[in-house]
Amino acid sequence: MAVIGIMDSGVGGLSVFREIRRLMPGHHYLYYSDNAHCPYGDKSPEYIRKRLHEITGFFLGKEADAMVLACNTATAAAIEDLRACYDIPFVGMEPAVKPAALGTMSGVIGVLATAGTLKGSKYLNTKGRFSDRIRIEEKVGRGFVELVEAGKLTGPEAEATVEASLKPLLETGADRIVLGCTHYPFLLETLQKVATRLGYPDVQFIDPAPAVAARLQSVLSERGLAPASDEASADAAVATEFFASGSPATLLSFAGKI
Repeated sequence: MAVIGIMDSGVGGLSVFREIRRLMPGHHYLYYSDNAHCPYGDKSPEYIRKRLHEITGFFLGKEADAMVLACNTATAAAIEDLRACYDIPFVGMEPAVKPAALGTMSGVIGVLATAGTLKGSKYLNTKGRFSDRIRIEEKVGRGFVELVEAGKLTGPEAEATVEASLKPLLETGADRIVLGCTHYPFLLETLQKVATRLGYPDVQFIDPAPAVAARLQSVLSERGLAPASDEASADAAVATEFFASGSPATLLSFAGKI
């Protein structure tokens, strides 16, 4: 059994954690919400890297064997720096442009993400591999992270906030929308409702979390850290610890529902 540290600027990374735990329930998990510094989208790369070094130190103090940056903005700003400084493996996020590009029927895909993610080299490199074959439209999901952190996943306020960023993407003809922030899958019900109301019921939203979980499994296996099938915990919650840099109330509320 390995000790796996998973971090996000808030509760969004729980959308990744639930996929990881579903795939590999036999590990011990540490989840860290940096909600005292949330959102990351408007922070400088230098600020985010400083936070990530502090969080990595926290995980190493708890003998973490690997770390997941379940945050697209943190991945874009810090993962290469972390890999250069520490021996443990780091698994990060990358907007799922490839599956969207391969699946589009209209030749247009949309990417909903934070400003930091859209300016990051990982995203720009991925975008560059496909932009000669399809059209990629981008939009910052303004207010999305704040909605999720406040627990406002449905209702008039959530729908109005989602529509402001989603409608322009749908109007470009995009039939696949990449959710480029780990908070955004928690708004999936509202995203689908708004898309349908606007006349786009067939648009598909793509969550990269399952691919990240599979990548972590592969990395752990390469290092001999994959648990045997009979090692899976009968109660995964027992093998999970939750931490927050601010109030833990929202984190614990969300954690109890996944």
